Parts: sequence; C-alpha cells; structure tokens
Amino acid sequence: MDTLLLRRDAGVLHITLNRPDVRNAMSLGMVLELRQALAAAEADAQTRVIVLRGAGGHFCAGADLKDMAGARAKLAEDPAAVVKVNTAFGDLCVAFANTGLATVAVLEGTVMGGGFGLACVADVAIAGTSAVFRLPETSLGVVPAQIAPFLVERLGYAEAKRLAVTGGRLDAQAALDLRLVHAMHPAGALDNALAAVIAEILQCAPGAVAATKALMAKARFHSPASLVHEAAEVFSKAALGAEGLEGTTAFLQKRKASWVPR
Repeated sequence: MDTLLLRRDAGVLHITLNRPDVRNAMSLGMVLELRQALAAAEADAQTRVIVLRGAGGHFCAGADLKDMAGARAKLAEDPAAVVKVNTAFGDLCVAFANTGLATVAVLEGTVMGGGFGLACVADVAIAGTSAVFRLPETSLGVVPAQIAPFLVERLGYAEAKRLAVTGGRLDAQAALDLRLVHAMHPAGALDNALAAVIAEILQCAPGAVAATKALMAKARFHSPASLVHEAAEVFSKAALGAEGLEGTTAFLQKRKASWVPR
C-alpha cells in the first residue's frame, strides 16, 4: 500500500490514511487501496472489525484536488473523466456502508468533504476534541454529490441541508450534539475509548452482526409490516445456525461464546 498503513490485531484491521503532508487528502490511489483493503478483509474469514483513522493528527481533508485537475485535463479525450473519478469515491462509500464487517472511525483534526462522508458511513464514530468537521463543497462551487445520501441518513434531511447550504463547519462537541459522532474524548483517551468499543463489538457474533446490519439497512426503505416474514426468516436462520446454538449454549452454561476473545 502506498497511501495506507495496515496493522492487524487478532480480528481487527487498523487502516490508517497515510498522506499526512496533505492532511490525508484522498487521492484516487487511496480510494482504490481502501477498496482493496476492504475486499481483502471481507474475504479473509479472520477480520471482524475495521478501524479507520488518519496519520499526523488529521483524519482526512477530503478529495485531492490534483485528481480533479487531472480529470479536467483529460476531458478532450474522455468526456466522462470527472464522472469516473467521482464515481470511484462513491463506490468506496457504498462498499464501506454495505460491508458486513463492523467499522469504527477515529476522527481527529480535519474531517472534511469525503472524510466527512467516511465518518458518516462508519458504524461507530469516535471523535477527539481536536476534530473539526467541514462540508466545503458548495463554497468551492461544487456539490457533495457522493456523500449527500449518507449525510441525510446520518443527520436527517434538515441538518444535512443546513450544513450543505452554509458550507458547514462543526467542532467535535457540535458533531456529538448532532449525533454525527457517537462519543468524544480528549486525544490522550482516544486509544482507550477505541479499545473499549472494539471489545464490545467482539462480544457479538460476526455473522449476527453482518445479518443485523443488512436487515437494518433494508429497514430504512421498507415499512416494519413488509419485513415481518423476512425478519423471521433471518432470525430463524441465525437461531438454528452455529452461532445461535453456540450463543444460547454459552449463555446457559455461563461461559463466554467461542467468538469472544479469551
């Protein structure tokens, strides 16, 4: 990886965005490497949690504008050059939003544009007190196109629209108040807070986590009544499967389930 640092710790893959000289601005190369790292984690039958954070005290300053300039320079030969670059980032957001793995974002310093979007797709978002969230696209004459659906999903229509039309800027406390992030900690306490979240996730069965995430994602667009039968099928499959049998047996025997780290 040229733009990422990867560290594995048992079932946890720590991915650090590693372009600190540009506050981890997201180049097309970084987008492709993030997709590659996610796909490998999904396929390895070992990874249960992905942690995203940034090097050098910042999470991510959004898209690398050099990529946009490069795409514009290619318009004569490829009229869809800008579309392709933007689509690649959208595909990345969708991939992280749809993964069955648990995802945690640790947010410090600059969290801007596309970095803001990645924060929105994470299952759990933890902010340091240094975090500053910005949605600058409209002030630059462009549109937060790929992250807009995830902003609405995380914040609701009214708040997402307010931030978009004001070029929104939030400190960590304001982000917590809006529930953009789920917790806020001083820099020195972030690692302990992350460890606590990971420990909680690892208490849960990985297959059950993936099935629950998929069902909840579908529930956003369907009425509860329309999902009753499908939810029952999902429950039955889990209850009669290996995880369901192990989990209930472990509970009755007053021991930890097999998926809980010893």
